[in-house]
Amino acid sequence: MTLHQYIEQVILPRYEAFDGGHRRDHAEAVINESLKLAREHGADEQMAYVIAAYHDLGLRFDREKHHIHSGEILMADPVLRQWFTEEQLLVMRDAVEDHRASSKNPPRTIYGAIVAEADRQIDPITVVHRTMAYSAKMYPDGDFEQLYRRSREHLLEKYAEGGYMRLWLNSERNVRSLEVLRSIIRDEPRLRTLCQEWYNNQRLQTT
Repeated sequence: MTLHQYIEQVILPRYEAFDGGHRRDHAEAVINESLKLAREHGADEQMAYVIAAYHDLGLRFDREKHHIHSGEILMADPVLRQWFTEEQLLVMRDAVEDHRASSKNPPRTIYGAIVAEADRQIDPITVVHRTMAYSAKMYPDGDFEQLYRRSREHLLEKYAEGGYMRLWLNSERNVRSLEVLRSIIRDEPRLRTLCQEWYNNQRLQTT
């Protein structure tokens, strides 16, 4: 079995057990962007590939420390030692730990910066919808106003000017998309409409 086959057949299917914002499509998007950034910055593409594949596996335990658990899962996987040295695995573990958006410290290596930047995935509409999806998971009995209020507070805290999210590489894609997202957050009627669209679609799917 090749590294690619192992990731595709064994690792990525684990994401199907997570919430809607962290399913396999999310992991694959982070992988694709990580590979692009690795090429741009002259980093090892295989390392970037595996880091991205493992970055959210710790969600099986909890969200608060998922980045730590993800690094532990990577280090504990004996199969990876077919392709990587212990030194490389330690660098990869650190990168996985450093990807979290709420981290106040810069990533320790270029690999941490790559996966953190790739994980931002600031597609404005997707960010709004994923935020509503997570609010619905946390408050399954909440009505639209409750979910909207929680989602708006989170978007302001994380993405608005002065929010805690940082772009460590300032990729053109993320810088441009972040400005669009901020314009949506500032325009509350537009934000409410996008959230209402998500809410209505979810209700249709469950009826």
